[in-house]
Amino acid sequence: MRSNSFLTGRLAAFLFACAVLPSQAAEPPPIFVLNSLDATVSVIDPGNWAEKQRIPTGKEPHHLYLAPDQSSLIVANSAGDSLTFLNPRTAEVQRVVYGIIDPYHLRFSPDMKWFVTAANRLNHVDIYRWDGKEPKLVKRIPTGKTPSHIWIDGKSTTAYVTMQDSDELIAVDLATQTIRWRTPTGPMPADIFGIHDGKTLLVGLTGSDGVQVFDVAGAQPKLVGKLLTGKGAHAFRSAGDGRSVFVSNRVANTISRIDIQTLTVTDTYPVPGGPDCMDVSADGKTLFVTSRWAKKLSVVDLASRKVVRQVNVGRSPHGVWTLDHAKI
Repeated sequence: MRSNSFLTGRLAAFLFACAVLPSQAAEPPPIFVLNSLDATVSVIDPGNWAEKQRIPTGKEPHHLYLAPDQSSLIVANSAGDSLTFLNPRTAEVQRVVYGIIDPYHLRFSPDMKWFVTAANRLNHVDIYRWDGKEPKLVKRIPTGKTPSHIWIDGKSTTAYVTMQDSDELIAVDLATQTIRWRTPTGPMPADIFGIHDGKTLLVGLTGSDGVQVFDVAGAQPKLVGKLLTGKGAHAFRSAGDGRSVFVSNRVANTISRIDIQTLTVTDTYPVPGGPDCMDVSADGKTLFVTSRWAKKLSVVDLASRKVVRQVNVGRSPHGVWTLDHAKI
Protein backbone atom coordinates (compact mmCIF):
# COMPACT_ATOMS: atom_id res chain seq x y z
CA MET A 1 0.00 0.00 0.00
CA ARG A 2 1.35 3.39 -0.98
CA SER A 3 1.95 6.05 1.65
CA ASN A 4 -0.22 9.13 2.05
CA SER A 5 2.81 11.30 1.33
CA PHE A 6 3.32 9.53 -2.01
CA LEU A 7 -0.33 10.00 -2.98
CA THR A 8 -0.27 13.60 -1.84
CA GLY A 9 2.81 14.20 -3.98
CA ARG A 10 1.19 12.63 -7.03
CA LEU A 11 -1.95 14.72 -6.53
CA ALA A 12 0.10 17.90 -6.20
CA ALA A 13 2.01 17.05 -9.37
CA PHE A 14 -1.23 16.40 -11.25
CA LEU A 15 -2.77 19.69 -10.10
CA PHE A 16 0.42 21.55 -11.03
CA ALA A 17 0.39 20.01 -14.50
CA CYS A 18 -3.25 20.97 -15.00
CA ALA A 19 -2.48 24.53 -13.98
CA VAL A 20 0.76 24.95 -15.93
CA LEU A 21 0.38 22.98 -19.12
CA PRO A 22 -2.50 25.00 -20.63
CA SER A 23 -0.64 28.27 -20.18
CA GLN A 24 2.52 26.72 -21.57
CA ALA A 25 0.62 25.39 -24.56
CA ALA A 26 -1.13 28.68 -25.20
CA GLU A 27 0.52 30.72 -27.91
CA PRO A 28 -0.20 34.26 -29.01
CA PRO A 29 -2.51 34.31 -32.03
CA PRO A 30 -0.68 34.61 -35.35
CA ILE A 31 -0.46 37.60 -37.63
CA PHE A 32 -2.08 36.97 -41.02
CA VAL A 33 -0.78 38.63 -44.19
CA LEU A 34 -2.54 38.24 -47.54
CA ASN A 35 -0.18 37.78 -50.49
CA SER A 36 -2.38 38.99 -53.33
CA LEU A 37 -0.22 37.89 -56.28
CA ASP A 38 0.68 34.51 -54.79
CA ALA A 39 -2.86 33.50 -53.75
CA THR A 40 -1.60 32.66 -50.28
CA VAL A 41 -1.78 33.78 -46.66
CA SER A 42 1.43 34.12 -44.66
CA VAL A 43 0.99 33.03 -41.04
CA ILE A 44 3.52 34.80 -38.81
CA ASP A 45 4.46 33.86 -35.24
CA PRO A 46 4.72 37.13 -33.25
CA GLY A 47 6.88 35.35 -30.69
CA ASN A 48 9.88 34.80 -32.95
CA TRP A 49 8.74 36.80 -36.00
CA ALA A 50 9.06 33.78 -38.27
CA GLU A 51 6.66 32.81 -41.03
CA LYS A 52 5.20 29.52 -39.78
CA GLN A 53 3.33 28.56 -42.93
CA ARG A 54 1.72 29.73 -46.15
CA ILE A 55 -1.85 28.77 -46.80
CA PRO A 56 -3.17 28.52 -50.38
CA THR A 57 -6.33 30.53 -51.08
CA GLY A 58 -8.28 31.49 -54.17
CA LYS A 59 -6.78 33.97 -56.61
CA GLU A 60 -6.05 37.51 -55.44
CA PRO A 61 -6.84 37.62 -51.73
CA HIS A 62 -6.90 41.33 -50.90
CA HIS A 63 -8.91 41.91 -47.72
CA LEU A 64 -10.12 39.97 -44.70
CA TYR A 65 -12.68 40.35 -41.91
CA LEU A 66 -13.62 38.57 -38.69
CA ALA A 67 -16.94 36.71 -38.77
CA PRO A 68 -19.62 38.02 -36.38
CA ASP A 69 -19.26 35.05 -34.01
CA GLN A 70 -15.45 35.56 -34.02
CA SER A 71 -14.89 31.88 -34.82
CA SER A 72 -13.61 32.50 -38.34
CA LEU A 73 -11.37 34.94 -40.16
CA ILE A 74 -12.80 35.39 -43.65
CA VAL A 75 -10.37 35.95 -46.53
CA ALA A 76 -11.97 37.38 -49.67
CA ASN A 77 -10.45 35.97 -52.87
CA SER A 78 -11.51 38.50 -55.49
CA ALA A 79 -10.35 36.72 -58.67
CA GLY A 80 -11.21 33.34 -57.17
CA ASP A 81 -14.85 34.27 -56.52
CA SER A 82 -14.62 32.66 -53.10
CA LEU A 83 -14.20 33.14 -49.36
CA THR A 84 -11.67 31.17 -47.30
CA PHE A 85 -12.58 30.71 -43.63
CA LEU A 86 -9.61 30.38 -41.24
CA ASN A 87 -9.41 29.74 -37.53
CA PRO A 88 -8.12 33.09 -36.19
CA ARG A 89 -6.19 31.38 -33.39
CA THR A 90 -4.66 28.35 -35.13
CA ALA A 91 -4.77 29.33 -38.85
CA GLU A 92 -6.54 26.07 -39.66
CA VAL A 93 -8.55 26.20 -42.89
CA GLN A 94 -12.16 25.63 -41.86
CA ARG A 95 -13.95 25.79 -45.20
CA VAL A 96 -14.22 27.57 -48.54
CA VAL A 97 -17.40 29.22 -49.80
CA TYR A 98 -17.65 29.52 -53.58
CA GLY A 99 -19.90 31.64 -55.78
CA ILE A 100 -19.15 34.97 -54.08
CA ILE A 101 -18.45 37.04 -57.18
CA ASP A 102 -15.35 39.27 -57.12
CA PRO A 103 -15.20 39.98 -53.37
CA TYR A 104 -12.44 42.58 -53.40
CA HIS A 105 -13.46 44.31 -50.17
CA LEU A 106 -15.88 43.06 -47.52
CA ARG A 107 -17.67 44.21 -44.38
CA PHE A 108 -20.34 43.08 -41.95
CA SER A 109 -22.84 45.59 -40.67
CA PRO A 110 -22.54 46.24 -36.91
CA ASP A 111 -25.89 44.52 -36.30
CA MET A 112 -24.43 41.47 -38.14
CA LYS A 113 -27.44 41.17 -40.47
CA TRP A 114 -25.74 42.34 -43.65
CA PHE A 115 -22.60 41.18 -45.43
CA VAL A 116 -21.45 43.58 -48.16
CA THR A 117 -18.79 43.08 -50.84
CA ALA A 118 -17.33 45.42 -53.45
CA ALA A 119 -16.63 43.86 -56.85
CA ASN A 120 -13.57 45.83 -57.87
CA ARG A 121 -13.23 44.50 -61.42
CA LEU A 122 -16.94 44.00 -62.19
CA ASN A 123 -18.33 47.36 -61.04
CA HIS A 124 -21.00 46.31 -58.59
CA VAL A 125 -21.74 46.05 -54.88
CA ASP A 126 -23.34 42.88 -53.53
CA ILE A 127 -25.55 42.88 -50.44
CA TYR A 128 -26.01 39.55 -48.67
CA ARG A 129 -28.13 38.47 -45.74
CA TRP A 130 -26.06 36.72 -43.08
CA ASP A 131 -27.69 33.92 -41.08
CA GLY A 132 -24.59 33.12 -39.07
CA LYS A 133 -23.36 30.49 -41.48
CA GLU A 134 -23.82 31.38 -45.14
CA PRO A 135 -24.14 34.65 -47.07
CA LYS A 136 -27.32 34.80 -49.19
CA LEU A 137 -27.39 37.32 -52.01
CA VAL A 138 -30.21 39.87 -51.71
CA LYS A 139 -29.25 42.46 -54.32
CA ARG A 140 -26.50 43.18 -56.83
CA ILE A 141 -26.19 46.93 -57.35
CA PRO A 142 -24.39 48.39 -60.41
CA THR A 143 -22.09 51.21 -59.37
CA GLY A 144 -19.47 53.53 -60.80
CA LYS A 145 -16.11 52.33 -62.04
CA THR A 146 -14.04 50.08 -59.78
CA PRO A 147 -15.73 50.01 -56.37
CA SER A 148 -12.92 49.91 -53.86
CA HIS A 149 -13.59 50.14 -50.10
CA ILE A 150 -16.66 49.96 -47.87
CA TRP A 151 -17.62 51.60 -44.58
CA ILE A 152 -20.93 50.81 -42.82
CA ASP A 153 -22.40 53.23 -40.29
CA GLY A 154 -22.92 52.27 -36.65
CA LYS A 155 -26.70 52.01 -37.06
CA SER A 156 -26.31 49.47 -39.89
CA THR A 157 -28.41 51.60 -42.24
CA THR A 158 -25.89 52.80 -44.82
CA ALA A 159 -22.92 51.35 -46.67
CA TYR A 160 -20.54 53.95 -48.08
CA VAL A 161 -18.41 52.80 -51.03
CA THR A 162 -15.64 54.54 -52.97
CA MET A 163 -15.39 54.33 -56.78
CA GLN A 164 -11.68 54.16 -57.52
CA ASP A 165 -11.79 54.94 -61.25
CA SER A 166 -14.84 57.19 -61.52
CA ASP A 167 -13.73 59.27 -58.52
CA GLU A 168 -16.94 59.04 -56.52
CA LEU A 169 -18.32 58.17 -53.11
CA ILE A 170 -21.75 56.53 -52.97
CA ALA A 171 -24.17 55.81 -50.14
CA VAL A 172 -26.18 52.58 -50.32
CA ASP A 173 -29.35 52.20 -48.25
CA LEU A 174 -29.14 48.69 -46.80
CA ALA A 175 -32.85 48.30 -46.09
CA THR A 176 -33.92 49.08 -49.67
CA GLN A 177 -30.64 48.06 -51.39
CA THR A 178 -30.64 51.26 -53.45
CA ILE A 179 -28.12 54.04 -54.00
CA ARG A 180 -29.18 57.01 -51.87
CA TRP A 181 -26.67 59.48 -53.28
CA ARG A 182 -23.34 59.83 -55.01
CA THR A 183 -20.80 62.63 -54.83
CA PRO A 184 -17.52 63.39 -56.60
CA THR A 185 -14.18 62.93 -54.81
CA GLY A 186 -10.56 63.58 -55.57
CA PRO A 187 -8.55 61.13 -57.69
CA MET A 188 -8.65 57.39 -56.92
CA PRO A 189 -10.55 57.30 -53.63
CA ALA A 190 -9.75 54.20 -51.59
CA ASP A 191 -10.40 53.45 -47.93
CA ILE A 192 -13.11 55.13 -45.81
CA PHE A 193 -13.18 55.74 -42.07
CA GLY A 194 -16.17 57.06 -40.14
CA ILE A 195 -15.77 59.40 -37.15
CA HIS A 196 -17.98 61.67 -35.01
CA ASP A 197 -20.61 58.93 -34.57
CA GLY A 198 -20.68 58.32 -38.30
CA LYS A 199 -21.46 61.93 -39.19
CA THR A 200 -18.06 62.49 -40.79
CA LEU A 201 -16.20 60.33 -43.28
CA LEU A 202 -12.48 60.36 -44.06
CA VAL A 203 -11.63 59.23 -47.60
CA GLY A 204 -8.08 58.39 -48.64
CA LEU A 205 -7.07 59.66 -52.07
CA THR A 206 -4.57 57.21 -53.55
CA GLY A 207 -4.26 59.37 -56.65
CA SER A 208 -3.46 62.46 -54.62
CA ASP A 209 -1.67 63.50 -51.43
CA GLY A 210 -4.19 63.41 -48.65
CA VAL A 211 -7.55 62.67 -47.09
CA GLN A 212 -10.86 64.32 -47.93
CA VAL A 213 -13.36 65.04 -45.16
CA PHE A 214 -17.09 64.65 -45.86
CA ASP A 215 -20.01 65.68 -43.67
CA VAL A 216 -22.68 62.99 -44.19
CA ALA A 217 -25.03 63.99 -41.36
CA GLY A 218 -27.63 65.48 -43.70
CA ALA A 219 -29.63 64.22 -46.64
CA GLN A 220 -26.78 65.06 -49.00
CA PRO A 221 -23.02 64.90 -48.37
CA LYS A 222 -20.81 67.97 -48.07
CA LEU A 223 -17.08 68.14 -48.71
CA VAL A 224 -15.75 70.13 -45.76
CA GLY A 225 -11.99 69.84 -46.05
CA LYS A 226 -8.83 68.01 -46.98
CA LEU A 227 -5.88 66.92 -44.85
CA LEU A 228 -2.45 66.75 -46.45
CA THR A 229 -0.85 63.47 -45.38
CA GLY A 230 1.35 62.24 -48.21
CA LYS A 231 1.15 60.94 -51.76
CA GLY A 232 -0.89 57.81 -52.25
CA ALA A 233 -3.10 58.12 -49.14
CA HIS A 234 -4.79 54.76 -49.04
CA ALA A 235 -5.83 52.73 -45.95
CA PHE A 236 -7.02 53.61 -42.43
CA ARG A 237 -6.69 51.93 -39.04
CA SER A 238 -7.89 53.20 -35.69
CA ALA A 239 -5.06 53.70 -33.19
CA GLY A 240 -7.29 52.14 -30.53
CA ASP A 241 -7.05 55.16 -28.25
CA GLY A 242 -10.39 56.71 -29.19
CA ARG A 243 -8.54 59.80 -30.31
CA SER A 244 -6.61 59.11 -33.51
CA VAL A 245 -6.48 57.12 -36.72
CA PHE A 246 -3.59 56.09 -38.96
CA VAL A 247 -3.55 56.48 -42.74
CA SER A 248 -0.97 54.84 -44.99
CA ASN A 249 0.58 56.97 -47.72
CA ARG A 250 1.66 54.32 -50.19
CA VAL A 251 3.65 56.51 -52.59
CA ALA A 252 5.21 58.74 -49.91
CA ASN A 253 6.31 55.67 -47.88
CA THR A 254 4.88 57.10 -44.68
CA ILE A 255 2.10 56.57 -42.14
CA SER A 256 0.27 59.64 -40.81
CA ARG A 257 -1.54 59.89 -37.48
CA ILE A 258 -4.70 62.02 -37.58
CA ASP A 259 -6.35 63.52 -34.51
CA ILE A 260 -10.04 62.89 -35.13
CA GLN A 261 -11.17 65.71 -32.84
CA THR A 262 -9.08 68.49 -34.34
CA LEU A 263 -8.73 66.88 -37.80
CA THR A 264 -5.03 67.59 -37.91
CA VAL A 265 -2.02 65.43 -38.72
CA THR A 266 -0.10 65.01 -35.47
CA ASP A 267 2.71 62.65 -36.45
CA THR A 268 4.38 60.90 -39.38
CA TYR A 269 6.17 57.55 -39.39
CA PRO A 270 8.50 56.49 -42.23
CA VAL A 271 7.69 53.00 -43.56
CA PRO A 272 9.39 51.76 -46.76
CA GLY A 273 8.11 49.63 -49.59
CA GLY A 274 4.68 51.08 -50.25
CA PRO A 275 2.85 50.82 -46.91
CA ASP A 276 -0.70 49.60 -47.34
CA CYS A 277 -3.00 47.87 -44.82
CA MET A 278 -2.35 48.03 -41.06
CA ASP A 279 -3.20 46.51 -37.72
CA VAL A 280 -2.32 47.66 -34.20
CA SER A 281 -1.16 45.49 -31.30
CA ALA A 282 -3.51 45.14 -28.32
CA ASP A 283 -1.32 47.37 -26.16
CA GLY A 284 -1.32 50.09 -28.81
CA LYS A 285 2.46 50.21 -28.99
CA THR A 286 3.13 48.47 -32.29
CA LEU A 287 1.86 48.96 -35.82
CA PHE A 288 1.88 46.09 -38.32
CA VAL A 289 2.07 47.32 -41.93
CA THR A 290 2.16 45.45 -45.23
CA SER A 291 4.90 46.89 -47.44
CA ARG A 292 3.16 46.19 -50.74
CA TRP A 293 6.08 46.61 -53.10
CA ALA A 294 8.76 45.03 -50.93
CA LYS A 295 7.18 41.65 -50.05
CA LYS A 296 7.51 42.47 -46.35
CA LEU A 297 5.51 42.88 -43.19
CA SER A 298 6.94 45.98 -41.51
CA VAL A 299 6.72 46.26 -37.72
CA VAL A 300 6.72 49.83 -36.39
CA ASP A 301 7.49 50.79 -32.79
CA LEU A 302 5.25 53.80 -32.33
CA ALA A 303 7.19 55.26 -29.40
CA SER A 304 10.49 55.42 -31.30
CA ARG A 305 8.69 56.03 -34.63
CA LYS A 306 10.91 53.44 -36.30
CA VAL A 307 10.53 50.22 -38.25
CA VAL A 308 12.11 47.77 -35.84
CA ARG A 309 11.84 44.64 -38.00
CA GLN A 310 10.62 43.32 -41.30
CA VAL A 311 9.35 39.82 -42.06
CA ASN A 312 9.57 38.28 -45.52
CA VAL A 313 6.16 37.36 -46.97
CA GLY A 314 4.79 36.74 -50.47
CA ARG A 315 4.22 38.96 -53.48
CA SER A 316 2.10 42.08 -53.15
CA PRO A 317 1.14 41.72 -49.48
CA HIS A 318 -2.12 43.55 -48.86
CA GLY A 319 -4.42 42.78 -45.92
CA VAL A 320 -2.95 42.21 -42.43
CA TRP A 321 -4.74 41.19 -39.23
CA THR A 322 -4.26 39.58 -35.84
CA LEU A 323 -6.78 38.59 -33.18
CA ASP A 324 -4.59 40.21 -30.53
CA HIS A 325 -5.23 43.77 -31.68
CA ALA A 326 -6.30 47.12 -30.30
CA LYS A 327 -9.98 47.96 -30.43
CA ILE A 328 -11.31 49.38 -33.65
